[in-house]
Amino acid sequence: MFRHGKPVKQGLYDPAQEKDACGVGFVAHIGGRAGHDIIANAMVMLQNMDHRGACGCEPNSGDGAGILTTLPHQFMTAVARAQFRVRLPAPGRFAVGMIFMPTDPAERQACHNIVEKYVARQGQTLIGWRPVPTDNHMIGPTARSKEPVIEQLFIAAADGLDQDAFERDLYMIRKQAYHQIKASGLDRDDYYVCSLSSKIIVYKGQLIARQLPQYFADLTDERFKSHLAMVHSRFSTNTFPSWDRAQPMRLMCHNGEINTLAGNVNWMKARQSVMESPLFGDQFAKLQPIIDPVTSDSGMFDNVLELLLMAGRRLPHAIMMMIPEAWQQHDQMDRHRHAFYEYHSC
Repeated sequence: MFRHGKPVKQGLYDPAQEKDACGVGFVAHIGGRAGHDIIANAMVMLQNMDHRGACGCEPNSGDGAGILTTLPHQFMTAVARAQFRVRLPAPGRFAVGMIFMPTDPAERQACHNIVEKYVARQGQTLIGWRPVPTDNHMIGPTARSKEPVIEQLFIAAADGLDQDAFERDLYMIRKQAYHQIKASGLDRDDYYVCSLSSKIIVYKGQLIARQLPQYFADLTDERFKSHLAMVHSRFSTNTFPSWDRAQPMRLMCHNGEINTLAGNVNWMKARQSVMESPLFGDQFAKLQPIIDPVTSDSGMFDNVLELLLMAGRRLPHAIMMMIPEAWQQHDQMDRHRHAFYEYHSC
């Protein structure tokens, strides 16, 4: 229903709640059934949020667009059979990384060598690297000038390792390799891991919303199935657009600005020296610094959320720690939730 050319309050929509920001959307099958229709519907939703993203002086160079899904096992099994002539382990026993790589072949090989070194050190098995099929004919000169080579890394889990322990090892691989590559000066900011997980995968880039399924042919394959899809169309307000700053991040999407960013980052730096985790033991120091100083505010939030999750907390617990309700003067809040927020305010 419309009045004076504008929609009126109806269902979950209230015009009083309208705000300008990035576009974020989520599609899921509540029963957990994976299907390609989830991906297709997410693409429609993302393209309908084109106005929530931004472009530069070139209308075909966007601020960023992307999608996070569960790992599409049927699709990845077919890819591995064609690419590596191998049969992948069962779901949860293998991981796929989505990685932006330098365009220079020598630098790219150096990055491969460093990543593979840490795969071996963590006791996991490298299956291989897959060049991701992309089509850049529709993207503008600015976005294309910074376009990385995009590859997928396939890793098999060590025998006897449960999925959560496997995820922690993947986290260790990614963090250690990133620190060494950054310290070596190899990447010129071209190396970035969008995701490395046995559970989820992220396809993203410095694109506008409608370009995402055109750029990544994988997303149009009927075998690419998921029971959830989270999409993001970026409006870069106070940070420069880039391929790595496109969203989703590795766990979340964000459609605002973090006003207390500097304070949060400094507190996190101060806490690193006293942090410990029985799940990481003496390996914890290898993960530091926890926050990547060159990423966006959303990326920094994602860095900390990921640490809390990997250290054994459930995702709702970690989110409630990081985004607490206004609990101090909330007289009607139950005492258990009030105590939770008070405890974590430290």
